[in-house]
Amino acid sequence: MSETIPPAGTLLTDLEFRQRRLNFRAWHRGTREADLMIGGFADRYGATWGIAEIDWFEVLLEQQDVDIMAWAIGKTTVPDRFAGAQMEAMQRLDYIAKAMR
Repeated sequence: MSETIPPAGTLLTDLEFRQRRLNFRAWHRGTREADLMIGGFADRYGATWGIAEIDWFEVLLEQQDVDIMAWAIGKTTVPDRFAGAQMEAMQRLDYIAKAMR
């Protein structure tokens, strides 16, 4: 059996694949509130992320939605492993209105 090579430009890079997978996971959390908060955050900032930021977000998405949302709204203390610039951006919540359009 011979393999055909797809035309140039049709294959996703590993980074693009990870970004698309994360975007899907961010928007399919199980509740509308979590979708808007986590998915909106991914939409607003995800395109600018490098490998380190994507790694952080992948680990964040393994956490419970109630925990992520509590950290984002300042209801509970953010664990050290998630503290930093990305969580601070999530805590600003400047992406929710854009996600609702």
